[in-house]
Amino acid sequence: MAQGLFKSIASVGAMTFISRVLGFVRDMVIARVFGASAGADAFFVAFKIPNFLRRLFAEGAFSQAFVPVLSEYKTQRGHEEVKELVDHVSGALTGVLFLVTVAGVIAAPLLIWLFAPGFSADKSKFDLAVDMLRITFPYLLFISLTAFAGGILNAYGRFAVPAFTPVFLNLCMIAAALWLAPLMAEPVTALAWGVFAAGVVQLLFQWPYLRGLRLLPRPRWRRGHEGVKRILKLMLPVMFGSSVAQINLLIDTLIASFLVTGSVSWLYYSDRLVEFPLGIFGVALATVILPKLSQQHAQSSPETFSRTLDWGLRWVLVVGLPATVGLVVLAAPMLATLFYYGEFTRHDVLMSSYSLMAYSTGLLGFILVKVLASGFYSRQDTRTPVRCALAAMGANLVLNLVFVWHLAHAGLALATALAASLNAALLYRALRRTGAFHLQPGWRALLWRLSAASVAMGVLLWWGAGSLDDWAQWGASQRAWRLLLWIAAGAAVYAAVALAAGLRPRHLRPPADRP
Repeated sequence: MAQGLFKSIASVGAMTFISRVLGFVRDMVIARVFGASAGADAFFVAFKIPNFLRRLFAEGAFSQAFVPVLSEYKTQRGHEEVKELVDHVSGALTGVLFLVTVAGVIAAPLLIWLFAPGFSADKSKFDLAVDMLRITFPYLLFISLTAFAGGILNAYGRFAVPAFTPVFLNLCMIAAALWLAPLMAEPVTALAWGVFAAGVVQLLFQWPYLRGLRLLPRPRWRRGHEGVKRILKLMLPVMFGSSVAQINLLIDTLIASFLVTGSVSWLYYSDRLVEFPLGIFGVALATVILPKLSQQHAQSSPETFSRTLDWGLRWVLVVGLPATVGLVVLAAPMLATLFYYGEFTRHDVLMSSYSLMAYSTGLLGFILVKVLASGFYSRQDTRTPVRCALAAMGANLVLNLVFVWHLAHAGLALATALAASLNAALLYRALRRTGAFHLQPGWRALLWRLSAASVAMGVLLWWGAGSLDDWAQWGASQRAWRLLLWIAAGAAVYAAVALAAGLRPRHLRPPADRP
């Protein structure tokens, strides 16, 4: 188990790292070509709506409901029954999503008014967002089917292919910005067409791997299929519970549409940096641990289930604490290195750094929610995460209204971060109360060691990183090597202090490797 878990997480993390690096290249290109303009704001809203629904339907509700049921079929039934489940799920999913896509294209003006009502004060900005949403909305259909294919591959241990697939989104958008935009009457609409093309390419990329498993779907529709009914029953509450962070981010965008031009873009770029460690590690860990926990639950192994979850939470702290400190202290240097070119000004860097620091305070909460929620979804308990998510969403709304008056867009980011931390705390408490999870020995010592290492790293970076004025006057290459130098120095200090405080590899081994 140990080697398999580490290999799977490393595989997903590596593929996701490639995707995230290309994502930064994509965002650098967009920032350089379009800056934080009204057109960029309009595109980010037009992209955020189908992207939000993708995480709600596909990577959120559908994956969390589908993978446990598919894992149970795979563990307890034969291949023919698994293939029948895949066929009927694909038929139901395609039919529903096609109708949703058609409705979304027709209702694009209403959706823009709902999700970015502040745009209605600027007719050209509003109309541009509507036009681009009609192009990007079909992405929901293609990427949801891609997530369906990825769920099958993950259940069979083929983690690398789904993790690599998002690379094609970045490549399509980079190509659109550099080569298609100059040919368009409204250049920013090229990005919307890049999103549309990426949906098709990502879906086609995974098809051959499903054929290799003999699970290439033949969509069928049969009312009352037992597996489909179970998945739908699980999906409805999961649709909300697993996506509360995305709902909170969407609320941020809604309120930011009323703020000064650039606010939506500043939140987007800062969120992208938080998504880097969240995607490389948090999503990778949650992706790998969900089918493992589902299998252990199906095999009635409660002690192994608890120890596996405990192991996952330890790794959340090992990676999440230093990542949080690094993002807060190096917010301006990172943004300057990645985006301070072309149309993206020094003022944009400064404003984005405020929201990045605010978002970063919730990084641990974002990761913990993904891992802790897996502890419920693997046991096919979807109601508890919904209750926790409702409380977190209510807190986010209240905090948004409190913070936005004094902190503007940064207040929206801070409210989302605090809401994520509350959600994680509620999930942890609920999981302990079920009796399905209990902490293993050694947590107090682990917390002390990691805290000491993170403080030491933070002090070093704060002392040596310098001010935004310094980073703004340096060239691109000088910024890049200095940033890499300080990241490497911070990581070295963190590791050295943690080891000196007594942290050893045996403290972080998966359950099967523990004595």
